[in-house]
Amino acid sequence: MRYLHTMVRVKDLEKALHFYCTLFGLKEIRRYENEKGRFTLVFLAAPGDLDLASDKSSPCLELTYNWDTEDYTGGRNFGHLAYEVDDIYGFCKHLMDNGVTINRPPRDGHMAFVRSPDGISIEILQKGEHLPAQEPWASMGNTGSW
Repeated sequence: MRYLHTMVRVKDLEKALHFYCTLFGLKEIRRYENEKGRFTLVFLAAPGDLDLASDKSSPCLELTYNWDTEDYTGGRNFGHLAYEVDDIYGFCKHLMDNGVTINRPPRDGHMAFVRSPDGISIEILQKGEHLPAQEPWASMGNTGSW
């Protein structure tokens, strides 16, 4: 397993970049704009992590800017932690076998979401290429309970 990023939502991308980059000293390593989803993702790394973040895409801070305005209250601006695993199906099965609900099953062999006991959302990503669809995951609905 490898730590990837922490995601936070920002209301004003330029103000956030000024804070995190200009004042705090983080560096932008990549940006993804999605017109259909109406959001921008900006990945930042600390100066001491630039080589690793540029090569391995981690460790990073992901700023998520939703183009449609929204006031984030009650911690809604914090998004999730993200970890990369060698076998997403095996990892999710291990969690389920130990009583963890898979909130977003790995139907596509690439991504799943779970919550910690304190309600923190955790994204689990398959290392490398997506795995081929596999049952029972491929036919699961929105939750990982059979």
